[in-house]
Amino acid sequence: MTYWLFKSEPSVWSWDDQVAKGDQGEEWDGVRNYQARNFMRDMKVGDQGFFYHSQSEKAVVGIVEVIAEAHPDSTTDDDRWDCVDIKAIRALETPVTLDMVKADERLSEMVLVRNARLSVQPVTEAEWQIICDLGKTKP
Repeated sequence: MTYWLFKSEPSVWSWDDQVAKGDQGEEWDGVRNYQARNFMRDMKVGDQGFFYHSQSEKAVVGIVEVIAEAHPDSTTDDDRWDCVDIKAIRALETPVTLDMVKADERLSEMVLVRNARLSVQPVTEAEWQIICDLGKTKP
């Protein structure tokens, strides 16, 4: 299994919105960055990711699962852009803020710390475990 992080502005698409979609999940659409798109093209059904609220909250708040591999993004006719579908698995018991991530030396190489603007990014297995521990949530 591979791990990822999906960033969203809660005023546009929040964890509660994702949870409300249930098992049918939702397209992770609207990504217009080639590197983020390429990461989505690498995703497989069953991969898991962190759901991250950007902007004011700046925290990992939940865990999602990829339920459909890369396909054309329905929000554009431009065939350069793909997306995956994800569904909510569970909320973190305790949200893990960006400040907490930056304060933990074990996470100093995490993409979230080094390239905070990237909306879809990989997470290593070690980083996954550390974030789950900080969030008091079983991986």
